[in-house]
Amino acid sequence: MRKKGQNVTSPAAPIDDFDTTTQRLTGRAGLALFSRYLTSTGFLGAMSILFASMRKSGKGIRIGSLLRQILLFMADGTSRHMTYFDELRGDTGYAGVIETPASDMVSSHQVKRFFAGCSVGRQWLFRRLIKDIFVWRLRVKKPDIIVLGIDTMVMDNSEADVREGVQPTYKHGVKGFQPLHVTWGKYIVDAVFRGGKKHSNHGTTVLTTTTHLVELIRRRYRDVPILFRMDAGFFDQKIMAHLEDLGVGYLVGGKIYGDLRERVDALTPEIWQTFESGARKEEGSAWNYCALDDCRKSWNQARAAIFMRKTIERRQRLLPFAQTESVIYTNVLRGTPFADALLAAGLAAYLDADALIRLYHDRGADELVHRALKDFAAEELPFKRFAANAAFYYMTLVAFALFEAFREDVVGETTSYATRVRRRLIDVAAKIVRTGHRTIIKITEAASRTLDFRTLWYRSAHGPPFVV
Repeated sequence: MRKKGQNVTSPAAPIDDFDTTTQRLTGRAGLALFSRYLTSTGFLGAMSILFASMRKSGKGIRIGSLLRQILLFMADGTSRHMTYFDELRGDTGYAGVIETPASDMVSSHQVKRFFAGCSVGRQWLFRRLIKDIFVWRLRVKKPDIIVLGIDTMVMDNSEADVREGVQPTYKHGVKGFQPLHVTWGKYIVDAVFRGGKKHSNHGTTVLTTTTHLVELIRRRYRDVPILFRMDAGFFDQKIMAHLEDLGVGYLVGGKIYGDLRERVDALTPEIWQTFESGARKEEGSAWNYCALDDCRKSWNQARAAIFMRKTIERRQRLLPFAQTESVIYTNVLRGTPFADALLAAGLAAYLDADALIRLYHDRGADELVHRALKDFAAEELPFKRFAANAAFYYMTLVAFALFEAFREDVVGETTSYATRVRRRLIDVAAKIVRTGHRTIIKITEAASRTLDFRTLWYRSAHGPPFVV
């Protein structure tokens, strides 16, 4: 029974009908932050200059506006179909939040024509952009040593219609593409788009890619130690000799041949050492290892190797028949020119065998970049022709790199995948109004307080200048 003066909360009023409104509303308020970031850094201006030749006349959409909308489409991730551009074209709220006049909104046909017009020569412009972003982030973060990972990534297109270049990959039952990636932290800093049957060390791709990257770093950043790490798919004396000639370091997984195992089995117990890993060593894994020189029959010189046997996994000691073996070849151990360069740079900690094993095991972080890319964009590419799909793929890498930079510089969050950032930050309802000759985007007080939107708004307009 209600006491006198006590307030009773009335139930929510039921919704009886619906109506439409001409107000500019959007559910993608967070895209305004990314749009401002692209403008404030100056990246869009640099990209527009590179692709200015693709506009054949003064009519139609400006190339800068087209590129902005494609990048924002990829950052949004709501749909991965080209026809979604036709839906967005009639959405005045979306046009307002990405700071684009409604008359400049592109259609799916215009986007398709852009990618269809990207010849093989123009695809080099995308790779140049990806490298420019790499140099930009180097200058922002200023690392004293640059650790680069090299690996391939399978893009599963088995369920798509027949695509030019779709071929069987090394993964059983998967047909698609298999581009070569060079990664640095959370960034893909160079890539070569290839058909699915191209194996890791196909042709001279690795040799030319590493040459260009090393020259790029030394010319446009500074002369710092550079270290490449690769799995056994790149175990080739040509690659190791080439990296030695470039004056850089490498950690590459090797293959265990019978004569190598015989040599190792003959070693005395006191030569073996133990490496432990894990948040707490007692909870992690352990390997017995030994460092030795090894020279394969086709090699012209011996190289340092670290042979490992896994003896403990998740605090469980492994029986001899269950112990896995691996070997790493490197030029980072003492006595090599690269080791001397590390000493001169004050990086002697990298000369310890334990540090090299840990660094090689951290290759798992390089593979997480591929998982993050697949979360950011679809594996299936939208076009029939190989050149158009290559252009779309490279544009995806550009958008992915910019999205990662945006997360670092504006959001200050770098651990989760793109889906979480999109749903939490981009999918915010807003109203766009025009008053006093100013355009204002309005969000709820709760959303502004939760996201600290005012701080994000300031950071998005003060991104580090894109000067390379």
